[in-house]
Amino acid sequence: MAGPRKRSALISLLVSDQRGGPQAAILDELRRCLLDGGVPPGTAIPLDEVAQVFGVSRIPVREALKTLIGEGLVEHQPNFGYRVAKLTTHELHELYVVREVLEVAALTAAVARATPQDDVEATATHEALGQAIAAHDVRGYHRDSRRFHLALVRPCGMHRLLAMLESAWNTTEPVQPMAHVSDGAKAEMHRDHGEMLAAFLARDVERLLAAAREHHGRLRASLAALPRHTGLFVDSE
Repeated sequence: MAGPRKRSALISLLVSDQRGGPQAAILDELRRCLLDGGVPPGTAIPLDEVAQVFGVSRIPVREALKTLIGEGLVEHQPNFGYRVAKLTTHELHELYVVREVLEVAALTAAVARATPQDDVEATATHEALGQAIAAHDVRGYHRDSRRFHLALVRPCGMHRLLAMLESAWNTTEPVQPMAHVSDGAKAEMHRDHGEMLAAFLARDVERLLAAAREHHGRLRASLAALPRHTGLFVDSE
């Protein structure tokens, strides 16, 4: 006789402050869990159990999942249901190329528009990132790395560009690629971050772009070294 079904990792992380909440709240909470990295690619998303957490019917949950399918975070297969989307390794590399192109464009504009408050934010996120590395906090490192990069590009004020950058970034988040790189690689990338911050504070756009391109080259090298048989990626490309 088959044993009890294992509870989905997603259900364990979902938080609902009120029963029967609006669809937007369901969407935001599902997205938060997927981006936080605690739900690996390929994880099943049981429709009925999600609906039970929020105290709603299947309909608003299904509509929220449709939105997340459009964002590349969820996939649906007839007879198999909903799952956290998987990427091929080629798709992961492609998304990092997209991120580099968009980030370089945003950084170019951000330097000219940055304020002292932006300097404070960028410096604070860089310090938090260093603390995560020192504490061997893998999830914290992944989270604060993103916060640091966004702190540098946000002053550009180019909202459509930033939305595209965040979309490309979000699609890679369930994989948590930075959680799989070595401590040595993390230290090298943090030195890159330090160079990027110094150039940003000096408003030296050429130095900043050079540091950003070197950093993205190091990111691609780290991605190439990721293990392929973790179950996080689509088996065939």
